[in-house]
Amino acid sequence: MLRRLREFFDSRGFLEVETPILSADTVVDRHLDPFSTEIDGIGRLAAAGTAACGCAGTDVPSAAKRLWLQTSPEFHMKRLLAAGAGAIYQVARVFRRDELGPLHNPEFTLVEWYQPGDGMDEGMQLTGELCEAMLERGPAERMSYREAFERYVGLDPHTADVAALAAAVEKCGVQPPATLAREDRDGWLDLLMVERVQPRLGFERPVLLFDYPASQAALARVRPGNPPVAERFELFVVGVELANGYHELLDPDELRMRNSRTNAQRIADGKPSLPEENRLLAAMRSGLPSSVGVALGFDRLVMLAAGAKTIAEVMAFPFDLA
Repeated sequence: MLRRLREFFDSRGFLEVETPILSADTVVDRHLDPFSTEIDGIGRLAAAGTAACGCAGTDVPSAAKRLWLQTSPEFHMKRLLAAGAGAIYQVARVFRRDELGPLHNPEFTLVEWYQPGDGMDEGMQLTGELCEAMLERGPAERMSYREAFERYVGLDPHTADVAALAAAVEKCGVQPPATLAREDRDGWLDLLMVERVQPRLGFERPVLLFDYPASQAALARVRPGNPPVAERFELFVVGVELANGYHELLDPDELRMRNSRTNAQRIADGKPSLPEENRLLAAMRSGLPSSVGVALGFDRLVMLAAGAKTIAEVMAFPFDLA
């Protein structure tokens, strides 16, 4: 499957790249918790390294001692885009704390790719073609986030207030977690998504769900309209989320605001904040090309291809045997 995956991207002119697993930067996400480590004398080591390669002008975080295992290669791959790399993909090992279950392992393989110049339509087209090449389940169907909620929940997710969302949860017989705040609108949407919508997606053929609420944009652009929507899409096969794609945000000031807002949510959730300043912001200020980026869980892809029920079945050494 790795060979088939590489053939798919190579035949389309993508360059395979490799980026650091351990970094001073990390993606700031409300729900993704990175592993970290501390290294003593990192400033001295970095200075020695730059002196050895004649890179005395390199920006070195001499005071930084905490480094992060990457939850995604996103930041580094976008820095490559800003440097003119063109269409790139990566088969990366990534790490996420507190994620262990039938579809999760703290260490897993993520396939991530970026195609400069593409918009939402081209991004979904390529993702659907990859799914067909790897799983042979037919062309992907496209369905908006709004259409999915209207079909499977019976409400408009863009206009329904929290009371309506909570009533829908109760009507479905779903018990909300005690940690879900009454005013957390996205939390109620996520609960309905996981319990009512996602389990019904992608059984006849793969589904590409698109145009998420603007509040769930993460690093995607927001398209103005009534309502505004995040230019984001996800791929589902037999109820399993396989990939998450963005028409990538280009505004560094907007990214800084989102990082700050996300950290406020993390603190409210009882989680530590994550670094808001990073080298990606500088790269974006220098000029990040318009592109679509997609991340796909390779272990889940193999699980579906093999007819397995859990990703542990297709890993040589899942967490309990690592």
